[in-house]
Amino acid sequence: MIIETLSTFPAMYESVMGSSMMKRAQEKGILEFAAYDLRDWTHDRHRTTDDDPYGGGAGLVMKCEPIFEAYDAICGRGPSVSPTGSEQPLTGPRPRFCDAALPKTVFLTPCGRRFDDALATELSREGRLLFVCGHYEGIDQRAYRLADYEISLGDYVLTSGELASMVVIDAVVRKLDGVLGAENGAADESFVDGLLEPPQYTRPAVFRGEAVPEVLLSGNHALIDSWRREQSLIRTARLRPDLLDGADLSACEREFVERCGIADEG
Repeated sequence: MIIETLSTFPAMYESVMGSSMMKRAQEKGILEFAAYDLRDWTHDRHRTTDDDPYGGGAGLVMKCEPIFEAYDAICGRGPSVSPTGSEQPLTGPRPRFCDAALPKTVFLTPCGRRFDDALATELSREGRLLFVCGHYEGIDQRAYRLADYEISLGDYVLTSGELASMVVIDAVVRKLDGVLGAENGAADESFVDGLLEPPQYTRPAVFRGEAVPEVLLSGNHALIDSWRREQSLIRTARLRPDLLDGADLSACEREFVERCGIADEG
């Protein structure tokens, strides 16, 4: 999978994309990543990417011209550096995947579709993603013509789209085959089947008087699977009852939740 980002602060990705799972995914050849500096497609000596909003108001709005020019270059449709050439050399990597299939372009915006596990799965099936990251008071509306996806993490505002894109990228990459160490690791996580994960335990078996549930020490995997499913139902009903309506539950499981009266507890 190819993932690229276009932003005014590409250095923000260095730590996240150069560590842990993201680093391993690239070392294994599962993921190719590039972060581009939007300023490389500006035409003035100040490398300006924003301007005052038409109609007045507080803050600045990101200009659409550099976004369109950068998009064209990244997609192999235009020059990889602004027309002024040596006066404004690229500060980051030149577009690396111009010959690849066109990317699906993702904008992070409060107006977008709420990000969830289903959307992460959908994005993980794409071959190439380009994240366009906003800043300041937002992006000129005309740039959204490039969007294939508009995504919101939730009902709050972040300083920049870089932070939001890192969350989406992490959730997407961990779903790619071969990224997680454990086989089928991503398939057993919270939200995959509409429920929260059951509680997890590791050594020691007893700590400060609290013991690990005996069933987990039994070696009976069928019994353990049954216990984990039951605990997942209980935890979801108590902490996120809103998830139950869309969860893939059998009639017996729904009866179990209702019989226990879990969803009605305070």
